[in-house]
Amino acid sequence: MKTLLRNRKALVGLAIIATIAILAIAAPLLTEYNPATRTGRPHQAPSMDHILGTTRIGQDVFARVLYGARTSLMVGFGAGLLITLVGTVLGIVAGYRGGKTDEVISFFTNMVLVVPNLPLLLVLAAFIGQASPVVIALILGATSWAWGARVTRAETLSVKQKDFVKSAEMMGERQWRIMAFEIFPNVISIVGINFIGSVIFAIITQATLEFLGLGDPRAISWGNMLFAAQKASALSVGAWWEILTPCFALAFLGIGMSLLNFAVDEIANPRLRTGNRLGRWSLLVRNGEGRL
Repeated sequence: MKTLLRNRKALVGLAIIATIAILAIAAPLLTEYNPATRTGRPHQAPSMDHILGTTRIGQDVFARVLYGARTSLMVGFGAGLLITLVGTVLGIVAGYRGGKTDEVISFFTNMVLVVPNLPLLLVLAAFIGQASPVVIALILGATSWAWGARVTRAETLSVKQKDFVKSAEMMGERQWRIMAFEIFPNVISIVGINFIGSVIFAIITQATLEFLGLGDPRAISWGNMLFAAQKASALSVGAWWEILTPCFALAFLGIGMSLLNFAVDEIANPRLRTGNRLGRWSLLVRNGEGRL
């Protein structure tokens, strides 16, 4: 954690994510408007009364983006946690147990990997109908764990050859204790990268499904804001604020999660930490001492 907090990418990423989370939690304190009711004229431009304007039916865009952050964060972190949990458990069990257990888990993992993820999600969402955010999170968790399981299995195969694992086995430790207390702490960096990547994937995929009209239109989320703006031809009538606001919100959250992901990746793989070396090389070049 100390290493993570000393990383500039991690600090910036955490600051962005924390800011969005605080704004989402404090939504009732930051706006007096109900995001689901009409509070102004249709397509009212940004003003002192509505700082981000209104939608086609007069809903306050600022209130909708604040409350929509709750839904997007809930789906992202909920689905990310489910994806990571399933992938980590199956990957560690397959890598450590080996034999028939590994064959069965690897068979289902490969089967899930072969099926294109986004088309499968589109089919499932269309079959369910107007899928709520909770249903979207469950669909993502049930269909997106295979990559994490494959990577965790590969790392487990390496860790289980270490001396401390062999010593635990010789001392008669139970397999579940070895997997939980010997192997899991040594694959935590892979788990962290898998979790952050899964959160990014879940947030973007949820917005994509809702933008295509496969989500519950009554839910307040950034994806539904984009769907409503597209349906109302917001750009055609000059209501740019209606579509750019959720786009920027998604972009900022994606940037924050990506920076945090890069930082965890650098910590897990020290060879990726090029920032200090590049800085020293640039200083030498400016002083006329640099060499190619």
